[in-house]
Amino acid sequence: MTTLSPMRAEVFAAYLDSSVAGYAQDNIDAGRWPVDGAMERSRTDFDSLLPNGLATPDNYLFEIQDGAGGTTVGYLWFAVIVKHGLRGAYVYDLEVLSEHRRQGHAKRAFRALEERVTALGLTSIGLHVFGHNPDAQSLYRQLGYTVTGLNMIKQIDPL
Repeated sequence: MTTLSPMRAEVFAAYLDSSVAGYAQDNIDAGRWPVDGAMERSRTDFDSLLPNGLATPDNYLFEIQDGAGGTTVGYLWFAVIVKHGLRGAYVYDLEVLSEHRRQGHAKRAFRALEERVTALGLTSIGLHVFGHNPDAQSLYRQLGYTVTGLNMIKQIDPL
């Protein structure tokens, strides 16, 4: 059994540092950002999304825990987003720690997420997945997510 438990304050700083680094690397790998300044861009994004850390309104950060032993196996962060009068959830981050991957934790965490989203009266769950992450794309398709758009980029060499 996999459960979502509110992220503990003593876990948040390490989670934030790891997530900022991971997001910077994902953007580098995707070709969206150059290496120079990637960490600063990532930190700026996180600071703007979580200005009050764990106490940022309408943001929900969880530790994904293995119910058998209560071991933290990953993290999930979503926010309530209101756009054009429609209230939905947006998943900013899902991470299952490498030693706990391929054990079904992500699928079960998303099922638990659906229960929380429903309890909040939200009608959708959105997310972004990088093009270079086919495993995540496959997971989301298995969970019933569909592509609603596709971002593309072409790098142009400066003159």
